[in-house]
Amino acid sequence: MNAAPDTHPEGRPIDHIAATRHDPTDPGSYPRRVLLLVTGLSPQIVTETIYALTQRTAGRFVPTEVRVLTTREGRERARLTLLSDDPGWFHRLRRDYQLPAIQFAPADIEIVGGDLDDIRTEQDNERAADAITRVVREFTRDPDLALHVSMAGGRKTMGFYAGYALSIFGRPQDRLSHVLVSSPFEGLPGFFYPTRESMVIYTGGERARPVDAREAEVTLAEIPFVSLRHGLPSALLAGDASFMDTVQAAREALGPPRLVIDLRHSRVMAGERTLQLQRGELALLALFARRALAGEPPLAAPTAGVPDPDWARAYLAELRSGGDDMTDLDKTERTLRKGMDGDYFSQKLSRLRSSLKRELGPASARPYLIDDGGRRPRRYRLTLPPESIAFASLAAMEEPA
Repeated sequence: MNAAPDTHPEGRPIDHIAATRHDPTDPGSYPRRVLLLVTGLSPQIVTETIYALTQRTAGRFVPTEVRVLTTREGRERARLTLLSDDPGWFHRLRRDYQLPAIQFAPADIEIVGGDLDDIRTEQDNERAADAITRVVREFTRDPDLALHVSMAGGRKTMGFYAGYALSIFGRPQDRLSHVLVSSPFEGLPGFFYPTRESMVIYTGGERARPVDAREAEVTLAEIPFVSLRHGLPSALLAGDASFMDTVQAAREALGPPRLVIDLRHSRVMAGERTLQLQRGELALLALFARRALAGEPPLAAPTAGVPDPDWARAYLAELRSGGDDMTDLDKTERTLRKGMDGDYFSQKLSRLRSSLKRELGPASARPYLIDDGGRRPRRYRLTLPPESIAFASLAAMEEPA
């Protein structure tokens, strides 16, 4: 007997969804849709945001999962008001508006920093920032997931960290928003969403008065953000760097390009990043860097299958400048004894490009890539201006003055 196919919370077979082409302009079309909220002592933000996302006519987004980041007290309030049998406002919202199954349980409410009661000190802020960064990074690794981040709740710093993390890691299908609640319902402890039926609640203060929750208006203000994701090295996207380390990497990616080549130690400094390169890759980069320093014109690559002695001499000269470790020099000299052909050049160029993109990120690597002019006949050069290129010992530069 064949087992029944796995189904999505909305009842559609998962294999049907996987075959569907995702449209980044329509996050609601993604098979996995996560709503991430940072909240403080107002769990109402959760139901208000779900209501606003699911009831709007344009850009409707029905989450398949909800994740909440909050403090210890915030978690307890959310658990009791949203997920209990009574009042259970999250379950009420789903029933009232006939929403499909949404994964949201006490385990999906995470205390930032592990056990923070509140966010008051610098250390508390750092722990909260790291937690938010970690969660956003993890969700944005999944290409079949659309992430919607709400920055409406919690302390202002938590909302800032959520927005900043999405700006760093966000993709075209991800969104950032703030929920807007009409007066006098905003902030009322008894208001969680506009109910379908009339429900009387009371405003606070000495002049408390009855109001009907059905008459409330809840809307969503989407906040545009500039994604820096493509400027980050792949190791940072895949790793577990802290918020501060992530921000520093983003700053370096946006900084002015500057290339320092340390041939002796096979290292380069690209912007503020120092990286190790294979000696053969570095020799090719150094060859084009010297031409750029001298103001020489773009250079044609050697012809495929036709060894070029001049290319081999220039390349080997850079390779011999690489210090005392000449392990592969004899082998390379034998390979190039008749000259360098186009296949050898293309192989080294491809490896150099891959290394730079992997270490720096595709966008940040662009100024340091050997450019081919974009049209035939190909002419290769390093496009950095001479004042942005230097040959020096990085160890000497790193020594304190």
